Order: sequence, then structure tokens, then C-alpha cells
Amino acid sequence: MNILLALVPISLLLLLAAILAFLWAVRRGQFDDLDTPALDMLGDDERPAPAPDAEDRT
Repeated sequence: MNILLALVPISLLLLLAAILAFLWAVRRGQFDDLDTPALDMLGDDERPAPAPDAEDRT
């Protein structure tokens, strides 16, 4: 029964830390746009390398 005297405050501190971490993430904009990053992977945005100039061929 004495272990509850230690576990209850520890669990409350962990709950408070989780709430603070969530609020910090919300305020920093981590949850603003959840769809675009997943769709950005599907786009092909690789561009061909530019042709070497005459000066580079020496």
C-alpha cells in the first residue's frame, strides 16, 4: 500500500508532462497540416542536372 504514495504523484507528474508536451506541439504548429506532407512524397520533383559548360570540360 505504501507504493501508492510514490506511484500516484509520479503518474500525475507524467500526465502533466504529456499535457505540456502536447500543448507545446500545438502552439508550434505541428498539427496544422497533416495531409500535405504525405502527398509531397508522391510528387516527382527531381530536375535533370544542367549540361556542363565548355569551361567544365577542360
